[in-house]
Parts: sequence; C-alpha cells; structure tokens
Amino acid sequence: MKAVVYYNYGSPDVLKFEEIEKPAVADNQVLIKVRAASVNPLDWHFMRGTPYVVRLIMAGLLKPKDKRLGVDVAGQVEAVGRNVTQFKPGDEVFGACRGAFAEYACTSESALAMKPDNVTFEQAASIQVAALTALQGLRDKGRIQPGQKVLINGAAGGVGTFAVQIAKSFGAVVTGVCSTRNAEMVRSIGADRVIDYTKEDFTQQDFTKGGQHYDLILDCVGNHSLLACRRVLTPKGIHVGVGGTSGPWMVGPLVRAITGPVLSRFGSQKFVTFMAKSSKEDLAIMRELLATGKVTPVIDRCYRLSEVPEAIRYLEEGHARGKVVITLE
Repeated sequence: MKAVVYYNYGSPDVLKFEEIEKPAVADNQVLIKVRAASVNPLDWHFMRGTPYVVRLIMAGLLKPKDKRLGVDVAGQVEAVGRNVTQFKPGDEVFGACRGAFAEYACTSESALAMKPDNVTFEQAASIQVAALTALQGLRDKGRIQPGQKVLINGAAGGVGTFAVQIAKSFGAVVTGVCSTRNAEMVRSIGADRVIDYTKEDFTQQDFTKGGQHYDLILDCVGNHSLLACRRVLTPKGIHVGVGGTSGPWMVGPLVRAITGPVLSRFGSQKFVTFMAKSSKEDLAIMRELLATGKVTPVIDRCYRLSEVPEAIRYLEEGHARGKVVITLE
C-alpha cells in the first residue's frame, strides 16, 4: 500500500510517499480502508521532533520510533480482529488512528465511531483532535453554562471553528476573534459577535463603550499574556489555553503553565492549560452533534495523499480556515 513515512526529523522535505506493507489487524483492532485524514499541528510536531519533549515522551529521541504520520481518520472497515464486536467490514467509521496518512491503517475499536450518513468522509476525518479539544476545553475545563459569555481566540482555525459551534450548542453567547477575511465565516457558523484582531485587541476593550467581560475564554492562539487576558475575564471567569506557538523548548506554554496556577491560587479567576484526551464517549457526542447538524466541520483545503508535505506546509503557515484534509479516492 502507499503511505507517507519519515525516517528523520525535519521540515516537510523529510516526508516520503512510499510503498510499505499493509498493516495486519490484531485481535482487538479494526483495519480501515482510509478515505480521508486530516492534518493537525500534532503532525508537524512529530515530523519536526519539536518541542523536544515530544521526542522524550512519544516520538523517539534521535529518530522517529514510528515512521508513519496522521492521527485523524475516516474510512470503511476492511477487516476486524476476532475480539471486535462493534464493527463489521463495510461499516463507515471515523476517529483516532496512528498512521492515517496511508491507504490502510489499524486502530482499536474503542477509538472509532460510526460515521453519520449526512457527513462526508472529509468532514468526519476532521473531528478527532480538533473537535474533542474544543469540546473538552469548553465543557470539562471551562465549565461552560447556558447564557455565559464565551470568547474564542482563534475562532477561524481548526479548534476554533468547532469551539464556536459547540459553545453555541451549550447555549452560550459567543464572541469569535479572527482576521478580517474570516469574520463573515465565523459569523456564519454561529458567533454572535466578531472581533477583528487586525483592528482591535480583545484584551484592550473599552468597557465604557460596549466592551465585554467574559465568563470563559478558550484560547487557541496564546498570543496574549495571562495578565492581559485576566483584564477581560469576569471575577470568576476561566481562561483555558489549548494551543499557541511553542518553539523547540516550549517557552510560551511553559510560562503559561507556571503562571496559570499562581494566578488561579491568588484570585477567583482560573487559568488552565490542557491537552485533549481520546474518548469514545466524546466521539459519540460529536457524532450526535454532526448528525443533528448542530456542528458542521469547516474545511479549508483538500490535498491528495501524495501531497501531505504541501498540506503540512500550508497548515504551518498558520492561516488555515478550519481544517486541512487529506482525501483518498
């Protein structure tokens, strides 16, 4: 089968489109004929081996332990292991899978859900990392409640476009922060208010002229200090950091991870940094939101499997609207 692999850390130039052996399905696994996969910042972190902690924890110190990339998948079940009970060959599924940038990939049945009929493979492939990050950030860390004022910083990105829609499904009043070119799109997916960051800094609002305080900030960018964000939180507001530039030594996230608990301890506001966890239950929740039309994935561009390097280059530029998807026909 064809797959995208890498043998050394580096730029997208290290990625190779090669013929490799088709994976064998284990007793508790499902073999998927991949129809679509999506690109996440996680993929370029694995590809580059940065921040360096990625190498220590998951990827391999000097070279990749797993030569395959891709974690979001959608496709058709090709075969199942003898202990699998929830799926059968031919089922259309989506979820989490290592090595998704390939014609076939294996994963455990607990990492998958049935694809709704009203959702394309490309849309379903965009769910796992971005949508679960938005859901868990808003619900579990942000404790979102109906009627709350919620700000999504980076509302036009992969996590942000899901966060706007998920927050609306919880009954929140949503403000999205994005650039001028994305303002109308962010409104179209449900934002009640849009702040154009090229014209206005959301942390410097004039409260005498309509500026707002927020019960919850989901920060997908990390381009403001926590002290600046603190200014626009309500007295018991929560700031949840789910992304942002890190560099090879994770300086920005480390600073936020250290200062957040300090600010939380000496005040009523809370500052939390987290990474989403794979969850079959949350995948089922997203399936329901997709099936009922409460959430519709925003897809910026689709690339062929052989074009994964170009897709990652584009995502690294930081201007993608919604998700970047790899499609296999």
